[in-house]
Amino acid sequence: LDAQKRADQLLKHVTHDDLLQYGLIPEFVGRLPMVVSLESHDADSLVRILSEPKDALVRQFQRFFGLDSVELQFTDDGLKAVAEEAIRHKTGARGLRTVLEDTLMEVMYEIPSRPDVKKCVVSAETIKNRQRPLLLTRSGATIELETPMEPSEEVQDQSA
Repeated sequence: LDAQKRADQLLKHVTHDDLLQYGLIPEFVGRLPMVVSLESHDADSLVRILSEPKDALVRQFQRFFGLDSVELQFTDDGLKAVAEEAIRHKTGARGLRTVLEDTLMEVMYEIPSRPDVKKCVVSAETIKNRQRPLLLTRSGATIELETPMEPSEEVQDQSA
């Protein structure tokens, strides 16, 4: 992380001459009115991107789940884990949606066929261990993952 901050600080001082020495052609560099560097996001800023804007990703996914009358809840450590996963993949803010989709895609397809689901909770363990989010019923009971039948069991059931 210190190396990334150091690189960010060095990039603030890049000039047109530096770009020429790097190998960019003068015709291209001459068309750049100004050179600007960008700083990398840390986990806290990515959590803010996830939750604060009017059209934040967390709100978008909550609306998706709301269409099926299911409340989607992220724990604070769950949001931080999403941000850390995006940093680990070196995708920054653009990778936040991918991390959320990877975590919630299976559940998003399962919930419409499960009218008993009332709430979906995403925690840090869900993100870090690539586990299924916690699903709760209207009475507050946890919904266990249904295990699919083994192919050999299906064949035996059909032959009987």
